[in-house]
Amino acid sequence: MTERAFACLAMLIAAGSTPLTAHVSRLTPQDTTAGKKVYVKWCAGCHGDGGAGDGTAAAHMLPRPRNFTGAIYKIRTTASGQLPTDADLMRAIDEGLPGSAMPAWKGRLSDAERRDVAAYIKTFSSFFADTSQHVALLKFSGEPSGGTGANALKTGRQFYDSIGCRKCHGDQGRGDGPSAPTLKDDAGFPIFAADLHQSWRFRGGGSAADIYRRLRTGLDGTPMPSFSDLIDQKFLTDEQLWRLAQYVRSLSPPEPPEVRDVIHAPQIAGTVPVSPDDSVWRRVSRYWFPLVGQVVRKARWFAPAVTGVWVQAVHDGHTLALRVSWDDRTQSPDSAWLGFEQRVLETVAGDDSGPPPPKAEPWPDQLAVQFPRHLPQGMERPYFLMGSETDPVYQWRWTSRPRRSVAGLARGIERFDTLPEAPAGQASFDHGEWRLVFTRALATPDTANEVQLEAGRAIPVAFFGWDGSSGEHGSRMAVSTWYFLALDRPTPPGVFISPVLAMLVTLGLGLVVVRRAQRRGRGGPGR
Repeated sequence: MTERAFACLAMLIAAGSTPLTAHVSRLTPQDTTAGKKVYVKWCAGCHGDGGAGDGTAAAHMLPRPRNFTGAIYKIRTTASGQLPTDADLMRAIDEGLPGSAMPAWKGRLSDAERRDVAAYIKTFSSFFADTSQHVALLKFSGEPSGGTGANALKTGRQFYDSIGCRKCHGDQGRGDGPSAPTLKDDAGFPIFAADLHQSWRFRGGGSAADIYRRLRTGLDGTPMPSFSDLIDQKFLTDEQLWRLAQYVRSLSPPEPPEVRDVIHAPQIAGTVPVSPDDSVWRRVSRYWFPLVGQVVRKARWFAPAVTGVWVQAVHDGHTLALRVSWDDRTQSPDSAWLGFEQRVLETVAGDDSGPPPPKAEPWPDQLAVQFPRHLPQGMERPYFLMGSETDPVYQWRWTSRPRRSVAGLARGIERFDTLPEAPAGQASFDHGEWRLVFTRALATPDTANEVQLEAGRAIPVAFFGWDGSSGEHGSRMAVSTWYFLALDRPTPPGVFISPVLAMLVTLGLGLVVVRRAQRRGRGGPGR
């Protein structure tokens, strides 16, 4: 990859984490000359000098950056085929587009800079200067009440089926429908059907109202159509479209998951569950950990299909059970997705200096859980990206074909030395979701290579994921940083009994004091 491309990507990372210095100014008219300066500095690296979505970093992104020259915009409040309003453009600039490389610029650029760059973006297409183009907002109704009730969700599900949502998004909404492997945008680039279980990644917002507006407007430039015409044709009513939006919203958690640093594993009575579908897991807290593309070592991967994992853990004082679940559109290897995999490999560049895009192959899905070999005394941990030659890490690795689990020492991405003893692993796949349980004894004979899991200690842990049907294998993977696993100890009975005893003793002493005072009162001078 060229230095300029790295600079563009580094700029995006900085924009997502560190506020830019923005001067305070009062509202002024839009200035395209000033907007061009902002665009060249912050936008051209992805969208290109001429706004065609062909910046230096664009080849490493999926979805690709917006091509402004055609004036086709996904997120609008106008009818399908119409231009967006200025407010639509500002909303995308201010809030960014979740699930893509487009960050939010509000708070990072001044109000004037954001308005100016929006005005400059419009100069890339003559459509904005065409006076015959009449931009008009669609009229959106208010959300009907009762959207979380059983009847409303049943109605929403009925229309999810009847208008064909499941063809792309799948029966359970994880983007695994029968048409999903064939999808591409108007530019011919492969496109994933949205995973409706991750509303925090929806481009136009994750509320029921946001989803309703997308159903009304469609996502121009993609296979996602507008359904406003079905209301005009009286195939369904506006309220029924709202019920569909509310049903889609119900598939995701009520709130976006909060990333927490520590996985708490409670100690349970009896043996730990070995099946990923054991009822015990319904009573155990889930923790969400985001994964990002591996961009440190060649071949780099900028568009991982596995965007995060849900993790749960329990122990019984002798054995740990660790459950990892993640959304995956395919149970790889899947020959039906080989064509899609090939288009992804041809679309997403790894390195400018690397070999030509590889051919699609039937790779399996894979997951790895990583620990240090020994629990650290302080905060020092091995290198997060699979350790190093001199400081290896201990990993559990699972693969979908052949279906097996192994343990070993990773000495960097290129080297993995299998150990004799492996954790037990059971996995199930259902409608676009993998569920996997690793089980292993807390203490093992191999104290030199296998981490000894101790209750009450902070155990560093990290995760790696590969989607075979996206061509992911080797260094083409999704990675996390280090987090922690904590094996909780059961609360001793004395913790609960002691306060009760103290309260009873205090109450008893109080009664003695009161009784003595009453006796003194009866024996006083007044008797």
